[in-house]
Amino acid sequence: MMMMKTMDMRKLMAELLGTFALVLMGTGAIIVNQESGGVIGHAGIAVVFGLVVLAMIHTFGDVSGAHLNPAVSLALAAAGRFPLSAVPGYAAAQTAGAFAASGLLRLLFPGNAGLGATLPAGAPGQSFILETVLTAVLMLTILSVTTGAKEKGMTAATAVGAVIALEAMFAGPVSGASMNPVRSLAPAVMGGHWEHLWIYLTAPVLGALLAVPLCALVRTRECCAGPCRHPLPRQHPLTNNQ
Repeated sequence: MMMMKTMDMRKLMAELLGTFALVLMGTGAIIVNQESGGVIGHAGIAVVFGLVVLAMIHTFGDVSGAHLNPAVSLALAAAGRFPLSAVPGYAAAQTAGAFAASGLLRLLFPGNAGLGATLPAGAPGQSFILETVLTAVLMLTILSVTTGAKEKGMTAATAVGAVIALEAMFAGPVSGASMNPVRSLAPAVMGGHWEHLWIYLTAPVLGALLAVPLCALVRTRECCAGPCRHPLPRQHPLTNNQ
């Protein structure tokens, strides 16, 4: 029992640290770009988000699965890849990591108003649809690269990081390309930008859950370990269903 609790704490700490790095470096790139007169640029910010996710999957994937995103944890549970009972703990750890990162950025850049918050450039409905679709594509990628041959586990980090960079480059100027409720929640709260937060709390969850039946349509029994009864190899990052 004590060993089990120690293992659970290690997983939660890994999710906290991984999400901390994601929010610190991702939203930090936005802030540094603003503070430096655009030195990093939009493409550079997108690449930073992709690279930090890639790095954190390699760093913590064998410990916690490196979800770094409560929408991902919930969708993996819906697919039977992850225990539903573990979702609240993961979400709490991810939220704590995000707030720690935004708090540090507030300390480092007290004059920055946005703190890397995600805000719609156009109509809220436009950003809601975009965030839903973007997260569905991301989650479909995660479900696909963690299915089947063991070799896919080695490329999962690269594939997921690349999709995040691609989607951030494509949709960042319109919706912010959050795809992650806590990535948007922490900067919004610390920076005082509540007006459109509902988009970034609901659309990623909806999109991630939508990816589960879409994966099942394409991969049938390979997609999930729940209704499909097809357990995955435990060594895959992002699933970590031990």
